[in-house]
Amino acid sequence: MKTYSVTTKTSVWATIFFCFTMAWSCWAAESSSDVPVKAETKEQYRQEILGSKGQVKTEREYVIGYRDILYVEVYGEGSMAVGAGNPSSPSPAATKPAAEGQQDFIRGRGTGAEVGADGRVSLRHIGDVYVVGMTLNQLADYLKKLYSTVYDKPNVITSLVQSNSRQYTLMGQIVRPGLYHIDYPITIVKAIAQAGGLTQWASSKVTVIRQENDLIPQGKPDKDSQKSQRFQFDYDDFQKGKDFEKNIRLEPGDVVVVH
Repeated sequence: MKTYSVTTKTSVWATIFFCFTMAWSCWAAESSSDVPVKAETKEQYRQEILGSKGQVKTEREYVIGYRDILYVEVYGEGSMAVGAGNPSSPSPAATKPAAEGQQDFIRGRGTGAEVGADGRVSLRHIGDVYVVGMTLNQLADYLKKLYSTVYDKPNVITSLVQSNSRQYTLMGQIVRPGLYHIDYPITIVKAIAQAGGLTQWASSKVTVIRQENDLIPQGKPDKDSQKSQRFQFDYDDFQKGKDFEKNIRLEPGDVVVVH
């Protein structure tokens, strides 16, 4: 009985550690030349395992933005973030609670290299590096070239510690208007629910305004990618089972107006 109790506790803590590790490293990359298994091979095997379900489109890579917190490591040399290794103090925004009815759109700094307002991170030995608009894989490849001038055949690993740049704006006849982080795929209806729902004066009409954004990776460029887009959504129609396809997924920089 005692052995069972100890084993159970160990399993619980192992599970907690695993979940924490997975959540922390959900966005990470290693320089391409140091990854023996290529993307094409991964996709081939994924298709073989999933069959017809494997045809589902995979999520796009994360694009680095302002105030994101990154972890950059040269294998064997440790973290390259300036001042890394010591728990950083939380920012004033993280320690001061948001006023009632307001959203705290600036989260704590965390430990790592913070992307500044100029789009750069400060790293040991190479100084300030512009990173906004890159994916983590692109950043790892870029930094490998830079660190090759310092180390012999460096293996560079990049991870996203905390996303602060992916936000949308919710305004109009909504209970809690403000800026919200996109931490997971979210649709118009989910965004409205997260903000407390509609006010008593709201109509059923919702407009989403989307402008060109460096945080949204584009495929082949087209003439519409450089223009702002407007999407219309009717909440009453959605409740009646109509036009489900208009309940679109929100992208970074979207402005949602509830009329």
